[in-house]
Amino acid sequence: MDEKLAKVDPKLLDLLVCPLGKGRLTLNRQTNELISESARLAYPIRDGIPIMLVSEARRIED
Repeated sequence: MDEKLAKVDPKLLDLLVCPLGKGRLTLNRQTNELISESARLAYPIRDGIPIMLVSEARRIED
């Protein structure tokens, strides 16, 4: 498992929701991001900390 990803508490990941769409988030281990399917945004995880700012999120394109 990625060292930076290992620092994220799994219980925290269960509690987090998308700040824009208020929907559930899915962890993408390959890109080290939390994905909001409803808002089509990917929130980065930096140094084990989820960055839950819409301004920092990457727009998911089809």
